Amino acid sequence: MIDINTLTTQTLAALFDHTLLRPNATHEQLAQLCTQAIQYGFKMVAINSAPVAFCRECLNGSPVHVGAAISFPLGQTTTAIKLAETERAIHDGADEIDYVINLTQVKQHNWKAVELEMSQLTQLCRLNGVVLKAIFENCYLSKDEICTLSEISKMVCPNFIKTSTGFGPSGADAEDVRLMKTIVGDSVSVKAAGGIRSWAECQTMLEAGAERIGTSNSIKILEEFCTWRKE
Repeated sequence: MIDINTLTTQTLAALFDHTLLRPNATHEQLAQLCTQAIQYGFKMVAINSAPVAFCRECLNGSPVHVGAAISFPLGQTTTAIKLAETERAIHDGADEIDYVINLTQVKQHNWKAVELEMSQLTQLCRLNGVVLKAIFENCYLSKDEICTLSEISKMVCPNFIKTSTGFGPSGADAEDVRLMKTIVGDSVSVKAAGGIRSWAECQTMLEAGAERIGTSNSIKILEEFCTWRKE
């Protein structure tokens, strides 16, 4: 659990996946995203898989990671396609992968298929020394389904499980973060993403057990944090 009271601007920035996933993002906007990530010390830029090579070049020589969103935002591609997209993203320079689980299989409670897909992607990323995050998209799930997915994740051990894509009808929820973290414990980290636009919302997610934050409002949150620290 992250201790809010020990956070500094630098350590908070290192928890952010600085995000630009709009389908109409230009190279100029992606380059600006990378420049901001270097300037503020964000952990990662979260982008779609096509511009990975471009962002890797922009970030060349910096410690900032390139994170590719796989089968995004619906998760409705086959496992074979997800693996191929992941392989290509890694080839292009991604060192973190955020993939969307197959929600149809979840709603069918075909847990073996969900586990197999997660296992194959986890193995691929481990072999390449790449961080893997499994996106649940909790807004479409029951609490029981979130629990079962968390239990599967605890067995398979991707690096992170993640609340949301940010493209669903709702995003991160502190109650869900707390539930996910309670189940996976120290085996898997939890990333909160979707609709986190302020330091107050970020703080709530961290206190619930999130260990990474996905947001396009990283700079604004850091500025609010600085004000909060002075009070």
